[in-house]
Amino acid sequence: MEDSKIKLFRALTVVAMLAAVLIGAMVISEVKGYRFIGGGVSASNTISVSGEGEVMATPDIATISFTIQEEAKSVSDAQNLASAKTKTVLAALKKVGVADKDIRTENYSSYPKYEWQQSRIVCISAPCIQPQGKQVITGYIVSQSVAVTVRNLDLVNDVVAALGKSEVSNMYGPNFAIDKEDDLKALARKQAIDKARAKAEVLARDLGVTLVRIVSFSEGGNYPIYAMSKAVGMGATDAAVPPSPELPQGEQKITSSVTVTYEIR
Repeated sequence: MEDSKIKLFRALTVVAMLAAVLIGAMVISEVKGYRFIGGGVSASNTISVSGEGEVMATPDIATISFTIQEEAKSVSDAQNLASAKTKTVLAALKKVGVADKDIRTENYSSYPKYEWQQSRIVCISAPCIQPQGKQVITGYIVSQSVAVTVRNLDLVNDVVAALGKSEVSNMYGPNFAIDKEDDLKALARKQAIDKARAKAEVLARDLGVTLVRIVSFSEGGNYPIYAMSKAVGMGATDAAVPPSPELPQGEQKITSSVTVTYEIR
């Protein structure tokens, strides 16, 4: 009988200890949750502040896209012409220093070319029958769009000149950009948050209150302002392309704006 009481007492002790651990864990979890943005009890007294961050950076990559378009009586002939032109262009790009991994096809298509053929009607007596016609396939067009990433900006002028000499159908770019843009976005965001925090501290001091925690956060902006790209026609009838075009790169601005709401007391 005595042993049964001891065993029951030990079991109850273990249960009580487990319950205490569980309750403690729940309390800790609630306390931690209270520290997170928007966690815990809803705040009734708040102030909202905003901050802006701005980072200037020099582009370190450029993207250029172009189109090769050929026409022939049959699809296979048009494909052969397009393939031959593509090989010539790729060879020119490699010659100026563009790596294979930075050249990719974005679109490849082939489609028929139609022409309206009017039927000839000889009017012998009135009323004349209205002339009719039909759409007739006169050939096929093959088009290939290619994008090039230039990682050495010293080569941009040479790449543009090489594409011009290769007589590609159309060229778009160069679009100057920043390779590791996310790092600069994070820096602009941090600046914005620091400025918002500084505003909140000054406002709290002037109001005679204390900042408790952040209850909400929102971000806008955080986008780069790029240099404008250009579309350049490169057909055989266009004016001769300068062998070394001047393409200023300039700087790019990355901005971030945040709004932070603090609980006060």
